[in-house]
Amino acid sequence: MVRKNESGNSRSTLRKSRKHHRVLRIVLLSLALLLIAGTAYGFFEYHRLKPENHFNNLKTVGGTSKSTSNYKEKAGTFNVLLIGSDARKGNTASHTDSMVLIHADLNNHTYNMLSIPRDTRVYMQGYGYTKLTSVQYISQVKQGEKKGIVSAVQAVSNLTGVPIHYYAETNYWGLQYMVDALGGIDINLPFKVTLTHPWYKRNAGKTFAPGVHTVNGEMAAELTHERYSLPGTDYGRQQLQQAALIGIAKKIMQPSNVTRLPALSRSLSKFLVATNMSTEDMVSVGLGVKGDFHPESQIKYRQVKGSSATMYDDLLKANNSQIILNKNELQTTIKKYFSN
Repeated sequence: MVRKNESGNSRSTLRKSRKHHRVLRIVLLSLALLLIAGTAYGFFEYHRLKPENHFNNLKTVGGTSKSTSNYKEKAGTFNVLLIGSDARKGNTASHTDSMVLIHADLNNHTYNMLSIPRDTRVYMQGYGYTKLTSVQYISQVKQGEKKGIVSAVQAVSNLTGVPIHYYAETNYWGLQYMVDALGGIDINLPFKVTLTHPWYKRNAGKTFAPGVHTVNGEMAAELTHERYSLPGTDYGRQQLQQAALIGIAKKIMQPSNVTRLPALSRSLSKFLVATNMSTEDMVSVGLGVKGDFHPESQIKYRQVKGSSATMYDDLLKANNSQIILNKNELQTTIKKYFSN
């Protein structure tokens, strides 16, 4: 009896062992399948978000216009308009203070930028010719915040003949928050700068010699807002904006700041007043620049000269000083650096 019992226990133990191993194999197989599925999904997502796949057949802000109908787009590239405004908390309308058109080519790792002076004469649908700085404001007053941004984007698109896929608007405080979140930046000033109309009275009259300066958010915003003490006023301001953008880009790409990027992305509302770029768009940009981003050599700032003239403003129904960009120089610059 004892032997039978032992034999029975032995068979029972064997059956339990086989069952245990079968369950273990099923669990391991399931985990393997999940891992394979997850990897495949991850590969699919990575493949989908690669710049040459993600930035392809993009929609333009406000739709395609006649001025951009001959523009040939290439996968892996996009155009974005950076808008610096005087937007303040609680205000539903703001004036455009600066605009930078960027043609990003993630295939060749080149980023061409063109600053457009705020007083540039542009055509505004439904109103006629006016200053660029007025387009966003009047459209927001009449049709709301988002429509105002779209109107400003369309005005720049019509002026340049470049379709614009994305926009990102920031203001004085947004720039200040971003630079402070990065722990300050180094900005290489191309010329002497004296603050003549700062946001904070305590900064009035401060002077900076040409060369590299380590600045916090407040001072970065003050420097990029200055224009009256600069050579070429608005054109000098464009050079300071370039220096600040390069300083920000270099700081973001430092290895020590990698851990700050998630926090920065979660705080975008502090830095941006408005944007139509999605998280996926930003991830794709990150994949495009990863491992091959050298701001000082890859970011190229282009300028188109213009002449100041007193012109009739159809929006304001009065004469005022406007900047007329050199049409031939603008077309040449766009064709060479902003077209595919």
